[in-house]
Amino acid sequence: MKNIEEQADNTLLLDDQAVNLYLQQNPDFFIRNARQVEQMAVPHPVRGSVSLVEWHMARQRNHIQRLEEEITLLMEQASANHELFDRLLALQGHLAAAGSLQDMLNRLQRWARDLGLAGANLRLFADQWRLGAPSEFVQLGLSRQAFEPLRIQRFGQQHHFLGSLNGPELLLLLPQAKAIGSVAMSLMGERGELGVLIFSSRDSQHYQAGMGTLLLQHLAQMMPELLLRWVERA
Repeated sequence: MKNIEEQADNTLLLDDQAVNLYLQQNPDFFIRNARQVEQMAVPHPVRGSVSLVEWHMARQRNHIQRLEEEITLLMEQASANHELFDRLLALQGHLAAAGSLQDMLNRLQRWARDLGLAGANLRLFADQWRLGAPSEFVQLGLSRQAFEPLRIQRFGQQHHFLGSLNGPELLLLLPQAKAIGSVAMSLMGERGELGVLIFSSRDSQHYQAGMGTLLLQHLAQMMPELLLRWVERA
């Protein structure tokens, strides 16, 4: 009777943790019991049950497939990053070769249109740059106070916004633009205090939340240094 009670107690204590611990302490278990292991069957959602060996091989195949997919994704990302770097480097050299601020803005605009966009624009916060008369670039100035509600609504705590703007917002940022469906915007400066870089598209679905902003980020970091060639900081 006592032996039966002890066996019952042992059975109750034999849970997943106990089995795992036993296998860790006895790594040669499957070698010693190879024939029994080959005969073991585990539940299968389609076939009812499969042998433990088949189950293990299927897991290995799935693991290899996942690794192959991850390697493919990494290769695609590396290729995209390389293309991005080449494009950015070419644009930087193109903008740096500009002979005037207007020339640089024209070059940026052409680059954007070559990508099929409606255009590219810079708006500079008027309290950070000397844009008043006799400067010919007063139109680049933007009131930080007027921009603040848009920043809170669209950017939040981020430096980038991709999506659509309403009529008053477009009128504030791009008063001369027409038929703008969506925009990609990036604040310039470490704290977003210098201005806004804006790329616009006539397609309302072209720029959407969740899209990558790496190129936009690099361009926004590059622009203030280029602008200093022609515009003084306040």
